[in-house]
Amino acid sequence: MPEFVAILDFGSQYTQLIARRIREQKVYCEILKCDTSPEELSSRQLKGIILSGGPSGVYEEDAPRCNPAIFDLNVPILGICYGMQLGCEILGGKVVPAQHREYGSTEIEISQEDDLFSGLDTSTTVWMSHGDRVTDIEEGFDTIAKTENCPHAGIRHRESGFRGIQFHPEVTHTPEGTTILRNFLYSICNCSGDWSLSRFIDEKTAELKETIGSKNVVLGLSGGVDSSVVALLLDRSIGKQLTCIFVDNGVLRKDEREQVRTMFTDNYEFNLRVVNATELFLNNLAGVVDPEEKRKRIGNTFIDVFKEEAADIPDVEFLAQGTLYPDVIESISPIGGPSATIKSHHNVGGLPEQLGFELVEPLRSLFKDEVRQIGKELGLAPELLHRQPFPGPGLAVRVLGEVTADNLDILRNADVIIQEEIEQWEGYPGIWQSFGVLLPVQTVGVMGDQRTYDNVIALRIVESLDGMTANWIHLPQEILASISSRICNEVHGINRVVLDISSKPPSTIEWE
Repeated sequence: MPEFVAILDFGSQYTQLIARRIREQKVYCEILKCDTSPEELSSRQLKGIILSGGPSGVYEEDAPRCNPAIFDLNVPILGICYGMQLGCEILGGKVVPAQHREYGSTEIEISQEDDLFSGLDTSTTVWMSHGDRVTDIEEGFDTIAKTENCPHAGIRHRESGFRGIQFHPEVTHTPEGTTILRNFLYSICNCSGDWSLSRFIDEKTAELKETIGSKNVVLGLSGGVDSSVVALLLDRSIGKQLTCIFVDNGVLRKDEREQVRTMFTDNYEFNLRVVNATELFLNNLAGVVDPEEKRKRIGNTFIDVFKEEAADIPDVEFLAQGTLYPDVIESISPIGGPSATIKSHHNVGGLPEQLGFELVEPLRSLFKDEVRQIGKELGLAPELLHRQPFPGPGLAVRVLGEVTADNLDILRNADVIIQEEIEQWEGYPGIWQSFGVLLPVQTVGVMGDQRTYDNVIALRIVESLDGMTANWIHLPQEILASISSRICNEVHGINRVVLDISSKPPSTIEWE
């Protein structure tokens, strides 16, 4: 069992970023409920605890809290923003609304030496996001950092060793944030850095063998990175006990069903079944415009089709899925806590009990870039390894409004052009996702001296590491011009192309 750092989640949308930064330092961590018991924490090789930020005020009646007894576990604890305020309150300080709130880039002054700030200059830039502040901490605390508006931007409790910082070290807007977290892990928690993805593969393979035994497993294979890596892990663990089922739900990209069939039959020896259920899915989507209803109908229809196909396979007791950490956080807080629901995901908690299978989700604790690294180590074909993420509901959430066969054909034909043009750009490997969105509006145009009243395609092209945050990409003007020209000239039904220049947050990557 590797060394372990627990992240107690109080509802911050940055909590997953804390986990990413810690994993990058070769230390294993997990995000847990904010009220996880000291007994559960101490049952593992616990090296430290991080209390995340959150949107609440610690003085609010229903504010999330941790068990105060975690401060008696004799392990270092770091509080970030809300986590700092809560820790200070538990240890005798006071939290009040700040006279001057701080949001954004701020200079802090390191006012006292501490291992947490080892290697930093006395002044450094950090990312602030708080409306409350700590006060009345003269007894038992040392102030180790401050800003012009925040006299206690960093604190240390003398007796317990608890440290708190009023800024976010996990975001890229804090340039020295990685150094601060590394100092906490190695100088304060004395971690050895024994976590690696190779170790994960070995441990997960052994775990899958033990869990599954001699029974059979079915996997809904999409042809994307996540399900493909799950297939390789299971193939390594249980071999022919795995059957992969690819369901064409009618909202795939152009020729995708045959591409996936060829890709897997040429490169691997999986038991693969391909089901064409296009007509059924489109019938069930007829007239639906609400994005959440689309997702639900696609998910429920998939279950029906998948269940019928899996019924022909003997001794199946397990269903495997490629659920990732970001899937979980965007559906509902992974710790069942206060994080806000952004949108539901088809592969998170959506399978009813009547399916009759036990769920296996070997990638549930991993980020996308970690999954790609595992795929590389397992020998995943490059054309699969570098595929862009594709939503489970497919083009149904890229056709805004009703999903029809005609609308899907328009979007598919435009999408082919987008990919052909962008793949010629030298910066293509740095793109996280590039796709078109068919908007539910029509605009006036002129083609061949005639008035047209046709559809609009929006281009969505972003860079990201894990899908939790994303920035739009500045494509060369000549590529944008070529995409627009080709779509308007070659795709019947489109007379206008627009560019989405919003980042995540505040926007999501997909439009629905």
